[in-house]
Amino acid sequence: MISIVLASRGIAPFYRPYFLGLSIFYAIGPALAAVIVSQVAHGKTGIRGLLKGLIRWRVGPVWYIVAVLGPAVLFLAAQLITKLLGFSVTIAVPPVELSPYVIFGSMVNLFANTCEEIGWRGFALPHLQKRHNALLATLIVGMLWGLWHLPLVFLAGSMSEYPFLWFITIIADAFIYTWIYNSTKGSILLVALFHGSGNIFGAFITGVSPVAYALLNCVVAIILIAVFGIVNLSRREKVCAG
Repeated sequence: MISIVLASRGIAPFYRPYFLGLSIFYAIGPALAAVIVSQVAHGKTGIRGLLKGLIRWRVGPVWYIVAVLGPAVLFLAAQLITKLLGFSVTIAVPPVELSPYVIFGSMVNLFANTCEEIGWRGFALPHLQKRHNALLATLIVGMLWGLWHLPLVFLAGSMSEYPFLWFITIIADAFIYTWIYNSTKGSILLVALFHGSGNIFGAFITGVSPVAYALLNCVVAIILIAVFGIVNLSRREKVCAG
C-alpha cells in the first residue's frame, strides 16, 4: 500500500511495476483472513467451501456482460452526468495508453481484486447473510470494506480530495456486488471480474466527477433494493454460509 501512495506522488522508483506489484500483499489480507478463519473453524472442508465460488463459472452469459461491461456503463453514464450537470472535475487524470506496464498493472489488479473478493463476498457476506437480510449484511460489509480502503485517501488524486464521497460510493457499490453474488449463486469469479473491470475502466474513462459517480452509484443501489427487495437483493435466494 505504501508503494502505491509513494508512486501516486511521483516518488521514484515506486512507480515502477515491481514496486507497484507490492500492492498485492495489501489485497491478500481479506483472503488470508478468510482462509485462516475457515481453516480453524472447519479445516480443509471450510477452505474448499470458501474457494468453490472461484470456480463457479456456469452462470448465464448476461452475467459475464454485466461483470465485464457494467463498470464501463457506469463510468460513461457518470461522465455524461458530469457534463450535463456541469460538475467540475478538479483533478485532471491523463488518459491511459496501452503499454507493457499497463498490461502488467491490469494483471496485478485482477489478481488483487480476486483476493479481496474471497474475503469480502466469499466469506464475510454469506456469513452475515446467514444471520441478517441481504440489505443489512451488505451495509455491514460495505462499511468494513470502506474502512479497509481508508489508506487510499493518502493517494494523490480524487480519493484524497473527496474521502467521504468515496466512502459512500464504496458502500453503494457493495449493493451491486451483493446483487451479482446472490444472482450467480455465490460466484466470487463474477464479482472479481466486475471489481477488476471497474478499476480498469476507471483508469481509461476520464472526465468523471466524483460527485456524479457517487450519485449514480447511490441511485443504482436504491433501484436494486426497490426492485429485488431487502431480503435477498436478487431474484434468487441469498447465499448463506454452510
